Amino acid sequence: MTTPEISFEFFPPKNLEASFRLWDTVQSLAPLAPRFVSVTYGASGTTRELTRDAVTTLHKASGLPVAAHLTCVSATRAETLAIADQYAEAGITDLVALRGDPPAGSGTFTPCEDGFASSVELIEALAAKGTFTLRVGAYPEAHPDSSSMQSNVDWLKRKLDAGADEALTQFFFEAESFFRFRDACAKAGIDTDRITPGILPIENWKGARRFAESCGTTIPTWLDEAFDKAERDNRTDLLATALCSELCSDLLEGGVKRLHFYTLNRPELTRDVCHALGVKSKARLQKVA
Repeated sequence: MTTPEISFEFFPPKNLEASFRLWDTVQSLAPLAPRFVSVTYGASGTTRELTRDAVTTLHKASGLPVAAHLTCVSATRAETLAIADQYAEAGITDLVALRGDPPAGSGTFTPCEDGFASSVELIEALAAKGTFTLRVGAYPEAHPDSSSMQSNVDWLKRKLDAGADEALTQFFFEAESFFRFRDACAKAGIDTDRITPGILPIENWKGARRFAESCGTTIPTWLDEAFDKAERDNRTDLLATALCSELCSDLLEGGVKRLHFYTLNRPELTRDVCHALGVKSKARLQKVA
């Protein structure tokens, strides 16, 4: 089994305690030499300023390649592109370009007045600058606004044709979910080497289950049963590590070369899984004053 290239996703801190937790997470995972790390936006762009602060701070202090999430939500085209320009001026040229989720309870996505109407429009505008490495989302199973897997495939092809360099998928619980999607993408003429599976280490099954329900991820019955038993035996951490390692191993044996981990700013399980996959730690990150 080939040792994978890895990357990590963090979310921006909302208070001082969370800032220390984020830095501790980065300190723990940086020795694994990720290709890049990314910092998310909150729903409806609620953490835009926090994301920008976290991205620029990590870029300066960590020495890691940092990718900033950028969405179409709650901003005009000019405002969104101005943020992109600010990142470029700060030396940050990796972006994750997404449509973004609508505010809770607002129903379907509605473009802001004078805003980008879709992720494809955003990608085209960013690609035209010729400055950025652009990553986008992909959905191996359901998407709240998608009618079918084929629709997901068609949208991904449009995003890649618009200038995206790589796609990071929504998480899933069984390798076959990714392989079915990959096969459908190959049939549509997409270079599947540009599709990186997203992995969610299960720190807390109830929380992960709610997250999966909200984004349409299939929840296998056997997972409920496995975590019910593990909770009774006080072995949830052991189960989570084993399941995530097995999922990643299945993907690697199926030809996957890169993995993108959704860390939830909790590094221990992600780190343990990476070690199980043969990813070796290097020198520890030193904080830059």
